[in-house]
Amino acid sequence: MIRHRYISANGLRFHYAEAGDRGKPLMFFLHGFPEFWYAWKDFLPAFADHYHCVAPDQRGYNLSEKPAEVADYEAKLIIEDAIQLAATFSNGEKFTLVAHDWGAAIAWGLAIKRPELLEKLVIINGVHPAVMQRELQNNPKQVEASLYINRMQQGGVAEEYSQNNYAGFWKALYPSYQSGLLTEQDREQFLQAYAQPGAADGMINWYRAMKIKAPTQKGAAAEKPSPYDPSSLQVKVPTLVLWGLQDHALLPGCIENLDHFVPDLAIKTRDDCGHWIIHERPDWCIEHIRAWLGFEPSQPAA
Repeated sequence: MIRHRYISANGLRFHYAEAGDRGKPLMFFLHGFPEFWYAWKDFLPAFADHYHCVAPDQRGYNLSEKPAEVADYEAKLIIEDAIQLAATFSNGEKFTLVAHDWGAAIAWGLAIKRPELLEKLVIINGVHPAVMQRELQNNPKQVEASLYINRMQQGGVAEEYSQNNYAGFWKALYPSYQSGLLTEQDREQFLQAYAQPGAADGMINWYRAMKIKAPTQKGAAAEKPSPYDPSSLQVKVPTLVLWGLQDHALLPGCIENLDHFVPDLAIKTRDDCGHWIIHERPDWCIEHIRAWLGFEPSQPAA
């Protein structure tokens, strides 16, 4: 059974969903854009036999608080949200972090900044920051795939995306709905989340506040990133990456040579799905996570 609660952390009020006994080790889930806790509806009960599973609505989303300023959505603040929220449930013990899309960006940052907090890290179609900088510098196809980011950072996007019953937000998930992988009930849940006061601006503000800037036109190089020490971006946590290779926003280059930054790494891919693998192949994701964690699979993971 999934339960719903509210909690204060990092100066904001958060809604979260949970499953499993609070006395069990924590498995903490971070959703992406344009989603909310509901992205993990299949995952929470699937791991509740071994974990206390918690999936918050991140700041700006659904029922959690939505600060008004773009600066309130800087990654360092959202990482701190995750740290403080997880600390509430972890009983001072290390926890397992599972994340997708923008949630994965936050998870990478948390793992880099505070590796001592994590037992395991599971990333699902979310690119490591150093690899993203590399791809934007060297891979013209990834540059082209990232052009949408510039539009997201311009004015009027929240209003545009809210037109026609939030069609701009829903268009990302519409193919999964059209193919029957998301139901009418799922659609209604997402549209209700988008309709929450302030949610449209809150969700878009994640893009407005991001530091990595994509190029503004095809064939252009990304802005040269500030020099960095690769050792400062090492992830010293056992990590599983699950990846749908048909991702049109994050191309397969985003997982090439990832072990340069993540020494203890396992990668599992599928070539019949893309960025929304958690919706398109949730059972596959769940079973590979269970197997990697050392649990008996409830069904074969092909």
